[in-house]
Amino acid sequence: MPANIVVLGAGVSALTTALLLARKGRYDITIVAKHMPGDYDIEYASPWAGANYSPVGKAGTLLESFERATWPELARLASDLPECGIHFQDEVIYRRAKDVGTATGAWFAELTREDAWFKDVVPNFRVLSQSELPAGIDGATSFTSVCINTALYLPWLASQCLKHGVILRRGTASHIADAAAMHHSGKRADLVVNCTGLSSLRLGGVEDSTLYPGRGQIVLVRNVPKTMVSISGTDDGSDEATYIMHRAAGGGCILGGCMQKDRWESQPDPNLAIRIMKRCVELCPDLVPEGKGIEALDVVRHGVGLRPMRTGGIRVEREVISGLGGEEVNVVHNYGHGGYGYQASYGASQAAERLVEEALQPKARL
Repeated sequence: MPANIVVLGAGVSALTTALLLARKGRYDITIVAKHMPGDYDIEYASPWAGANYSPVGKAGTLLESFERATWPELARLASDLPECGIHFQDEVIYRRAKDVGTATGAWFAELTREDAWFKDVVPNFRVLSQSELPAGIDGATSFTSVCINTALYLPWLASQCLKHGVILRRGTASHIADAAAMHHSGKRADLVVNCTGLSSLRLGGVEDSTLYPGRGQIVLVRNVPKTMVSISGTDDGSDEATYIMHRAAGGGCILGGCMQKDRWESQPDPNLAIRIMKRCVELCPDLVPEGKGIEALDVVRHGVGLRPMRTGGIRVEREVISGLGGEEVNVVHNYGHGGYGYQASYGASQAAERLVEEALQPKARL
């Protein structure tokens, strides 16, 4: 008999984990989530992401291992499956010495290294010469990355789950043990995979107080840049950032951004939006016709997402949790991906998959 699994959540981590498990062919899986691909809500972080592959994990950390393991699959999808909404894009990372010690400088510390661990992972990594650096820039690297159209990729992941027999249901759980009763078979699930992101802060039985929001704000425009580019900091504030990425398949161009710790505000800040647009045009003048400013940006929408940050990093762990009625439920956690959910998605989900197999191995053999 196949083991019954409920995956709680439908962001990139949940969908990727469910898909990897479904491909095994020995689990009966239900995805239960309040928000599904196609929704835009402040509680649902995945649609708001850029998203691209810009590794930030320090060498030797769990995040580094997840990012390293994720690149081959993202590259395969970009090469072989255009329908999933991922394309290759060259990326330039600019570094300013004065950004050391700022919030954004710390966030981008590994990304801006000239000897970064991922230099042997991504194609075409090189250090730019002094003659290639714009004024005010102290160093830069470039490499071939990918950019993801989240409006296509999340539904594609969901469709692949459906193809492999996964059932998707809308629902909410106030306690992690409640999710075990939400399997589509009507039987109690043998295991729950918790991929609720920032909601794990308040989810009964989990209530992870190390979670906090990393507020991000972006502007989506129709303008087409000639490169994907980021810089190590800004002169507008320690937690503000500048990055430009052109989504695949008509997804528009993302202009960002910021990383505002413990900020829950869901509405865009108009003043921050203007600063973002000005910084991006200054960094990449090709965004607009020569001599033009932000008035030449063709805005699709302004957006805000709350990154599920976690002190200590991503949590991929297995535990047994008791429900309010005393019943026990096997749980595998996969949450707390911060601003790197997509670029760590396959590595983290593979680790969660291994924990599920360990927990259900006896059940799967019956």
